[in-house]
Amino acid sequence: MPRKEHGEEEILRALRQVEEGEKAADVCREHGISQATLYVWKKRYAGLGLSELRELRQLREENGKLKRLVADLSLDRHILQEALRKKV
Repeated sequence: MPRKEHGEEEILRALRQVEEGEKAADVCREHGISQATLYVWKKRYAGLGLSELRELRQLREENGKLKRLVADLSLDRHILQEALRKKV
C-alpha cells in the first residue's frame, strides 16, 4: 500500500475528533489511517496549533535537506583527499 502524506489540517482534525470523544477506531477508519498512526500523531503533535504544526514540518524538511547536504559535502571532501593521496 503506498504511503499517503496527510496534511496538517487532516492531522489536527483527527486529533480534535478524538479529543472531543469520538472513538479512535471510527476516526482512523474515516481518515484511512491505522490506530498506531493516530497515536504517533497524538504523541508528536499534541497541543500544537495549525501554524505551529506547519512550522514544525517545514523545519524538519529543512533539517533533512541540510543533513543530506552535509553528507554530500563530506563525501566530496573524502574523495578529494583520496585523490590527493594518490598524486603524492
